[in-house]
Amino acid sequence: MGFPKAVFKVSEVRNCPLYSYGDTFALTGITISMNSNEENTFVNTTIIYSPMEKEKCKILCGDLTKVIIQYDRADKIPVCMISCSGCTGSLRLEYTKELLLTESTNEEEYANELVSMLHLLSDFAFFKNIDDESLEKVIQFFRLNKMKKGDIVIRKGDPGGNFYILVTGSVNVINDAGMTITTLNKGDVFGEMSLICNDSVGATIQVREPSSILYIDRSNFQKILEQYPAIQLYFTRLMAKRLTKSNVIRTEDLSSGMIGNLAEIPSEALFQTLNMNNKTGILTINELVHGTARFSFRQGALIKAKYNNHEGESAFYEILKEQEGRFRFTPGIPSEDFETPEIGYFMKLLMEGMRRLDEIRDKKTN
Repeated sequence: MGFPKAVFKVSEVRNCPLYSYGDTFALTGITISMNSNEENTFVNTTIIYSPMEKEKCKILCGDLTKVIIQYDRADKIPVCMISCSGCTGSLRLEYTKELLLTESTNEEEYANELVSMLHLLSDFAFFKNIDDESLEKVIQFFRLNKMKKGDIVIRKGDPGGNFYILVTGSVNVINDAGMTITTLNKGDVFGEMSLICNDSVGATIQVREPSSILYIDRSNFQKILEQYPAIQLYFTRLMAKRLTKSNVIRTEDLSSGMIGNLAEIPSEALFQTLNMNNKTGILTINELVHGTARFSFRQGALIKAKYNNHEGESAFYEILKEQEGRFRFTPGIPSEDFETPEIGYFMKLLMEGMRRLDEIRDKKTN
């Protein structure tokens, strides 16, 4: 379970919008097994752990990854200082053998603690989707954080950056008025909606009693979703429960048909609700940039899609870009459509659509 790690510490900050003096970043190079065409291949990858509760900076992660690539392994990096390539601000980070030595002891204790948790974690709903042989590999993508009563894990409105699993203790979900909406306990998860839907955090999470929380960042979250398709089914069921509880769209409205606006209900939430409630009917979206879009559902499966000269998967990806438009869902489809094959597994379509949106936003930012 142990693996070499390098720890870089921020020693100088000049108008950096994300990080502060003393923040630390841990780098580790690991090898993961990928099963393809019944053959096991091994891929070297770099994992970068940013400070807890802070957004990951892609510019800085790229700079740190170059260091690992240059020296092949974390424990081969010499004493050095590196500078971030910079955006609106800049910072410098230092790495010394003494810092590595101090952190390596903590890393060994951390690794032993995770190993001791494997039996406990295997009973959690999330990890039940992963076979015992792969569980230890998946755990390496997570970090463990211990928090005190009253600590804020995530705050409403913050950018979504991590997915969390509550190992011990409990946390409260807080609304805008500071009232507790519900309490999450051992084995419960949170933070997944902001990652999957590429949205800001929807509620504040505050520690109710001393708790141990596993967390994983966006890029590694995506990796385990791709490597373990069974986890996608877990999130499909979880998101169905979340949408039902929050009454994003009432089931009775779906039964009789509904009218709404994408500015109030994002397209990804609209499509998820139709899928998870096993609805059959036609979704028409008007007043779009490129005219009218039309989508057909059969028991929640997307079977037809057309928008802006696109059909099938590409039409679905195109509509996710739209933020304004009026929609109407009409129950029922023509009899000939009952034999039409579905376009693809919905959760896989949604994850790919969100990934493409991320790429578009990154290009605009850069």
